[in-house]
Amino acid sequence: MSGNARPRARRFSTWTTRRWLRVGVAVSLTVLALLGVTGAWVLAQTESISEDLVEVRSPALSTSFRLESALLNQETGIRGYGATGIPEFLVPYRQGLTDQATHTARLTELLHDDAADLKDLEAVQGAAEAWQARIARPIAAAPAGTPSSLATERAAEGKEAFDALRSALSGQQERLRTERAHAAEDLSSTMALRNWVFSAIAAVILALTILIFEGLRRGITAPLAQLGADARTIAGGAFDHPITPAGPADLRRLSGEIDFMRRRLVRELAFTEEARLRLDAQTADLQRSNAELEQFAYVASHDLQEPLRKVSSFTQLLQRRYGGRLDDRADQYIDYAVDGANRMQTLINDLLDFSRVGRVHHELQSVDLGSVLERTLSSLSVSIEETGASITHDPLPSLVADPTQMGMLWQNLIGNAVKFHRPERTPEIHISAAPEGALWRFAVTDNGIGIDPEYAEKVFVIFQRLHTKEAYKGSGIGLAMCKKIVEFHGGTIRVDPDHHDGARITFTLAAEPPQTAAASTLPEATRADAEPTR
Repeated sequence: MSGNARPRARRFSTWTTRRWLRVGVAVSLTVLALLGVTGAWVLAQTESISEDLVEVRSPALSTSFRLESALLNQETGIRGYGATGIPEFLVPYRQGLTDQATHTARLTELLHDDAADLKDLEAVQGAAEAWQARIARPIAAAPAGTPSSLATERAAEGKEAFDALRSALSGQQERLRTERAHAAEDLSSTMALRNWVFSAIAAVILALTILIFEGLRRGITAPLAQLGADARTIAGGAFDHPITPAGPADLRRLSGEIDFMRRRLVRELAFTEEARLRLDAQTADLQRSNAELEQFAYVASHDLQEPLRKVSSFTQLLQRRYGGRLDDRADQYIDYAVDGANRMQTLINDLLDFSRVGRVHHELQSVDLGSVLERTLSSLSVSIEETGASITHDPLPSLVADPTQMGMLWQNLIGNAVKFHRPERTPEIHISAAPEGALWRFAVTDNGIGIDPEYAEKVFVIFQRLHTKEAYKGSGIGLAMCKKIVEFHGGTIRVDPDHHDGARITFTLAAEPPQTAAASTLPEATRADAEPTR
């Protein structure tokens, strides 16, 4: 026997890795095929038993209980009608007859393939028919208004007949319970077999994978080992280390291609390092710019505001105390000083509000733009009443946004539409809203003085005014702030060049701000009654 083993071992030792892999894969596929067929059969059995349990056994048992309830309703109604003669007692009886027919038909449909269950159902039907023929129908046919003498005469017989019906129902339900329990046990056993079969398939796949990797490991040659060592050296950071071609021509060609990739990688890394240095410099510039902006906001809100308030207070005091006592030119100079201080105060506040947009944190929330618009119209009620403006709007959606910024957006757009009206016309303003893909497009349309197309971009630049301060008040920040708010929420804003009878500002907003906006900071609460400017 040992003599036969030595030639067999010698024969196996001559097998190549490819042959071992072929035999191993063939054996594994054969086993997998057998396990697959077994698994398919187990799955089919599981599905069949599960379907029988869910669609036949359980519904049949519950329908049997409903049938019992319908028969009990009949018995209760007949007993009450026979004892009192009141017609209302026949209502549950007649409903029970209807339900009995329905549930009997359902049971017949569910149990049509089971002779024993059908026999139980026939026994229940026979007992029910016997009770109905002798007791229920004769009593139900008795005249209403007085107790039925037949109910008293056949009381004992009726009890015996209904007890027989209860017994038939109990037998039926007991059989259905037993069959459902057996089906559940069969399903559990089949599922256990299914789990075992698929575990065996997984084990065979794992073994096949191990055999393949072991074969590949054993098939690595010396040139490939050298190539791997060179690649590891380069991967360790020595990118200037050359790869020396070795072995057959195809391996030498492969080594040359990898070395070409190494040289290209060296060039790419040099370019990437240079780009990183430029990016670091730009980041430092941006951080410095943000720091300067923070310093400006602090100065504007503290250092500049305090002396400006003193200048404004004392010039107003000077106006009240000495107004009319000096000559007209002195009064004019005082007016200039008061107006200049007030305008500077407004300009600083507007500029501070503009700098806060997208910089100071506020959590986003679901905002009803219709409610925000109503509050905005309330804050603009004085100017709206003075001009007699008519403002209408389409139904506005709810978006995830910053409510303070939305209020500032409506405040500036509607305030501009009211402010820049034609003197000879009553302002008419309409706000429209319509979905546009993943965005909402809004438009604020008025019949005012309009905006020339050549200024369609200029009006959104900070401090850019199309009119003098004597003609229209404002600082020239309003539309620039609107542009910043809209872009912060992932939208765009522009002047509609095709609208000529007045001005139309259109802008888009996302239902939810982009990820970059959601991750950034939001502005702190600003004055809701800031003067809108164009």
